[in-house]
Amino acid sequence: MSSLIPIYYQIKQTIRDWIINKEFNPGDKIPSENELAEKFSVSRLTVRQAISQLAQEGFLLSRRGEGTFVTNNQTLIDSFGLEFGGFMDDLFHQVSQVKTRSVNIKKIIAPKLVNEKLELKEQNEEVILIKRIRLLNNKIFSYTINYLPMNIGLKIDERELYKKPLLRIMEENLGIHFVEAFQIIQASFANQEVAEKLEISLGSPILYLERIMYTTRRKPVEFVQSSHRGDLYKYGLRLRNRKKRGTDWTTCAYRIGQ
Repeated sequence: MSSLIPIYYQIKQTIRDWIINKEFNPGDKIPSENELAEKFSVSRLTVRQAISQLAQEGFLLSRRGEGTFVTNNQTLIDSFGLEFGGFMDDLFHQVSQVKTRSVNIKKIIAPKLVNEKLELKEQNEEVILIKRIRLLNNKIFSYTINYLPMNIGLKIDERELYKKPLLRIMEENLGIHFVEAFQIIQASFANQEVAEKLEISLGSPILYLERIMYTTRRKPVEFVQSSHRGDLYKYGLRLRNRKKRGTDWTTCAYRIGQ
């Protein structure tokens, strides 16, 4: 398994592939938590997290005293075959492929925008600011700015950010469980700071991403501003009509890296 993507997520993807490849058909019972834990050499809690997410998404159904079964909803199963089943799939795919070249961490007074996005209680509340330059295929790929509440940011070890993505640190090291995210994407131009960090000309086209990560009870725990080189990053949507007659369109987001 990959050392970058969380283990529970990899197990989730494996079970997903079993369903897509018809190793388990609609209505079939999948192996028990104990059997899966033994197969993947992990704890039952890790397996349970993967199964829980698939159940929340409707792909698995748990029946008390009987076990866990694949949904009978064939339309839902068919949607599994898209490049990425949803935003979080795309997000983990991205962070698994980039490497960090430089990190800068400091404590600041939250700007007004950050205060609003993180829903901070005080106007002059402090936050932790993390700036990183990241590489894709050994090329400068993105300049990312993360804002974290103090209770989370103070626990981030700069050395860890060179070893694994911030999302994984927050999930595995700090035990933060992300349940929702909101992201906007827009075409933009590099300002002086972004141009210097990405080593491109001032005014060059970039793809700008702004994201808020939420934990339980829709509590914001991270605000991200990320600028990507336009020549190395494309963001696509695949549309699929799930009905043979009539229309029932679904969308699927995916990143195209060069």
